[in-house]
Amino acid sequence: MTLLKSLIGGVAIAAVTAMPLMAEPGRLLVELNKFEEIDGGGCRAFFLFRNQTDQSFAGFEMSLAILDTNGVIDRLLAIDAAPLPVSRTTLKLFEIPETSCAGISEILLHELTSCRPQNADEMDCFPILDLNSKTSAALVK
Repeated sequence: MTLLKSLIGGVAIAAVTAMPLMAEPGRLLVELNKFEEIDGGGCRAFFLFRNQTDQSFAGFEMSLAILDTNGVIDRLLAIDAAPLPVSRTTLKLFEIPETSCAGISEILLHELTSCRPQNADEMDCFPILDLNSKTSAALVK
């Protein structure tokens, strides 16, 4: 009976880890989904933005610190991901020039330079923000 429980538990854990990470209601998930080498040098980063808040964002700009394999900041990168519609998943691609994807160990969300809901004033989005990475590089705040 114990072996059967262990097998069932292992299957349940495998099923949970195989499920895509979704944003919880009221949350905004930023996921570094994929890296792709660019011909001629550089790395293309694919980000998914899962907006499960009750508002669309007309402004959403991030300052990212790109860390190399030694954990040293290689560069800062400013990206504009707006608009982010309510209850939608949005795909955005950004290029990191002159850096191979394998040379990136971590991407730090250094600052949200803009987080502005549609028809509203800027707000602090850090409390509603969740980060995830499906690449070899961590995405952290």
